[in-house]
Amino acid sequence: MIRFFIQTLINLATSALGLLLAAWIIPGVTLTVSGFLIAVVIFTLAQAILAPFIFNMARKYASPILGGIGLVSTLVALFVATLFSGGLRISGVAAWVLAPLIVWIVTALGVWILGAIFLKKRAEEKGR
Repeated sequence: MIRFFIQTLINLATSALGLLLAAWIIPGVTLTVSGFLIAVVIFTLAQAILAPFIFNMARKYASPILGGIGLVSTLVALFVATLFSGGLRISGVAAWVLAPLIVWIVTALGVWILGAIFLKKRAEEKGR
Protein backbone atom coordinates (compact mmCIF):
# COMPACT_ATOMS: atom_id res chain seq x y z
CA MET A 1 0.00 0.00 0.00
CA ILE A 2 2.81 2.40 0.85
CA ARG A 3 4.57 1.51 -2.42
CA PHE A 4 1.41 2.43 -4.35
CA PHE A 5 1.16 5.72 -2.42
CA ILE A 6 4.82 6.56 -3.18
CA GLN A 7 4.39 5.70 -6.87
CA THR A 8 1.26 7.85 -7.05
CA LEU A 9 3.04 10.81 -5.46
CA ILE A 10 5.99 10.37 -7.82
CA ASN A 11 3.66 10.24 -10.84
CA LEU A 12 1.80 13.35 -9.71
CA ALA A 13 5.03 15.24 -9.01
CA THR A 14 6.64 14.35 -12.33
CA SER A 15 3.43 15.14 -14.22
CA ALA A 16 3.27 18.53 -12.52
CA LEU A 17 6.90 19.23 -13.37
CA GLY A 18 6.48 18.10 -16.97
CA LEU A 19 3.38 20.22 -17.52
CA LEU A 20 4.98 23.26 -15.89
CA LEU A 21 8.11 22.90 -18.00
CA ALA A 22 6.08 22.48 -21.20
CA ALA A 23 4.00 25.57 -20.38
CA TRP A 24 7.15 27.53 -19.60
CA ILE A 25 9.20 26.73 -22.71
CA ILE A 26 6.68 25.92 -25.45
CA PRO A 27 4.68 28.75 -27.02
CA GLY A 28 1.09 27.59 -27.40
CA VAL A 29 0.98 25.61 -24.16
CA THR A 30 -0.98 27.44 -21.48
CA LEU A 31 -1.48 26.23 -17.94
CA THR A 32 -3.61 28.36 -15.65
CA VAL A 33 -2.89 28.66 -11.95
CA SER A 34 -6.49 27.91 -11.02
CA GLY A 35 -6.66 24.79 -13.19
CA PHE A 36 -3.16 23.51 -12.54
CA LEU A 37 -4.09 20.82 -10.00
CA ILE A 38 -7.01 19.62 -12.10
CA ALA A 39 -4.81 19.41 -15.19
CA VAL A 40 -2.14 17.45 -13.29
CA VAL A 41 -4.63 14.99 -11.79
CA ILE A 42 -6.51 14.48 -15.08
CA PHE A 43 -3.27 14.04 -17.04
CA THR A 44 -1.87 11.58 -14.47
CA LEU A 45 -5.08 9.55 -14.36
CA ALA A 46 -5.39 9.51 -18.14
CA GLN A 47 -1.76 8.43 -18.47
CA ALA A 48 -2.20 5.65 -15.91
CA ILE A 49 -5.36 4.35 -17.59
CA LEU A 50 -4.43 4.84 -21.23
CA ALA A 51 -0.79 3.66 -21.26
CA PRO A 52 -1.56 -0.04 -20.68
CA PHE A 53 -4.53 0.09 -23.08
CA ILE A 54 -2.50 1.73 -25.86
CA PHE A 55 0.38 -0.68 -25.24
CA ASN A 56 -1.91 -3.71 -25.60
CA MET A 57 -3.54 -2.31 -28.73
CA ALA A 58 -0.16 -1.57 -30.30
CA ARG A 59 1.21 -4.98 -29.35
CA LYS A 60 -1.80 -6.63 -30.96
CA TYR A 61 -2.19 -4.48 -34.09
CA ALA A 62 0.97 -2.40 -34.61
CA SER A 63 3.96 -4.02 -32.92
CA PRO A 64 6.55 -1.94 -34.82
CA ILE A 65 5.50 1.18 -32.85
CA LEU A 66 5.86 -0.35 -29.39
CA GLY A 67 8.93 1.80 -28.71
CA GLY A 68 6.88 4.98 -29.08
CA ILE A 69 4.02 3.96 -26.83
CA GLY A 70 5.11 6.32 -24.05
CA LEU A 71 4.94 9.27 -26.43
CA VAL A 72 1.60 8.19 -27.86
CA SER A 73 0.03 7.69 -24.43
CA THR A 74 1.43 11.06 -23.30
CA LEU A 75 -0.09 12.74 -26.36
CA VAL A 76 -3.47 11.13 -25.72
CA ALA A 77 -3.33 11.97 -21.99
CA LEU A 78 -2.51 15.61 -22.84
CA PHE A 79 -5.47 15.67 -25.20
CA VAL A 80 -7.76 14.31 -22.47
CA ALA A 81 -6.42 16.90 -20.01
CA THR A 82 -7.23 19.71 -22.48
CA LEU A 83 -10.86 18.58 -22.64
CA PHE A 84 -11.40 19.83 -19.09
CA SER A 85 -11.73 23.59 -19.29
CA GLY A 86 -9.73 25.96 -17.17
CA GLY A 87 -6.51 24.02 -16.78
CA LEU A 88 -4.42 23.12 -19.80
CA ARG A 89 -4.65 24.52 -23.30
CA ILE A 90 -2.45 23.52 -26.23
CA SER A 91 -2.69 25.36 -29.53
CA GLY A 92 -0.68 24.95 -32.70
CA VAL A 93 0.96 22.01 -34.39
CA ALA A 94 4.40 22.76 -32.95
CA ALA A 95 2.99 22.81 -29.42
CA TRP A 96 1.20 19.49 -30.01
CA VAL A 97 4.46 17.96 -31.25
CA LEU A 98 6.77 19.40 -28.58
CA ALA A 99 4.53 19.20 -25.50
CA PRO A 100 4.22 15.39 -25.47
CA LEU A 101 7.96 15.09 -26.04
CA ILE A 102 8.87 17.41 -23.15
CA VAL A 103 6.29 15.97 -20.76
CA TRP A 104 7.26 12.39 -21.66
CA ILE A 105 10.99 13.03 -21.10
CA VAL A 106 10.39 14.74 -17.75
CA THR A 107 7.96 12.11 -16.48
CA ALA A 108 10.05 9.17 -17.69
CA LEU A 109 13.27 10.47 -16.16
CA GLY A 110 11.51 11.65 -13.02
CA VAL A 111 9.76 8.33 -12.40
CA TRP A 112 12.99 6.46 -13.06
CA ILE A 113 15.16 8.64 -10.80
CA LEU A 114 12.66 9.29 -8.00
CA GLY A 115 11.46 5.69 -8.09
CA ALA A 116 15.02 4.46 -7.67
CA ILE A 117 15.60 6.80 -4.75
CA PHE A 118 12.35 6.44 -2.79
CA LEU A 119 11.36 2.88 -3.59
CA LYS A 120 14.89 1.61 -2.97
CA LYS A 121 14.84 3.28 0.46
CA ARG A 122 11.46 1.68 1.16
CA ALA A 123 12.73 -1.76 0.11
CA GLU A 124 15.79 -1.38 2.34
CA GLU A 125 13.64 -0.33 5.30
CA LYS A 126 11.32 -3.25 4.75
CA GLY A 127 14.25 -5.68 4.50
CA ARG A 128 15.59 -4.76 7.94
